[in-house]
Amino acid sequence: MKKQERADRIGTILDELFPAPEVPLRHGNVFELLVATVLSAQCTDARVNQVTPLLFDRYPDVKALARAEVAEVRDIIRPCGLSGAKSMALVGLSSLLVRHHGGRVPASFEALEALPGVGHKTASVVMAQGFGVPAFPVDTHIHRLAHRWKLSSGAGVIATERDLKKLFAEETWNRRHLQFIYFGRTYCPARGHVVENCPICSWV
Repeated sequence: MKKQERADRIGTILDELFPAPEVPLRHGNVFELLVATVLSAQCTDARVNQVTPLLFDRYPDVKALARAEVAEVRDIIRPCGLSGAKSMALVGLSSLLVRHHGGRVPASFEALEALPGVGHKTASVVMAQGFGVPAFPVDTHIHRLAHRWKLSSGAGVIATERDLKKLFAEETWNRRHLQFIYFGRTYCPARGHVVENCPICSWV
């Protein structure tokens, strides 16, 4: 089976199993999505969802977080790991948003990636799920699945993103990356994976 045929079949399966996937990080606006995505680095979405209500109760908007003491933010987000770097990033990016963007999250890859703690993957999540701009955020889990399903060489996340964008129609990207995440959690984990029981790995 050619790679494109395999991708088409995988897309059909993903649409059948997860037709309308929700963003796993709970948020009420684009700023909260940005904060939650920064916190999600090397941390589970479930843990982030436990921490963000406490964080946003203490700092309800970008101006409040911009004025926050880094040490206080660090104490709140400690369960997410890397709390030292993440707390400095959150206060720093909030300050930049207030000073340079009128307190609003910019709908631009370039502007987002210029913020502290915001890399290409985080910017892609915000652009896709916050602003509806076609993007295909690739984290380590999606990178692993793309390689396992022979959709990419596995050379790195940038190469994987490029490969997936070629294989899937642009109008599907925003839901497709979420479908990868949910499918991986449900059917295709990194450990303890039973190939025969996987709707994709059983034939790919």
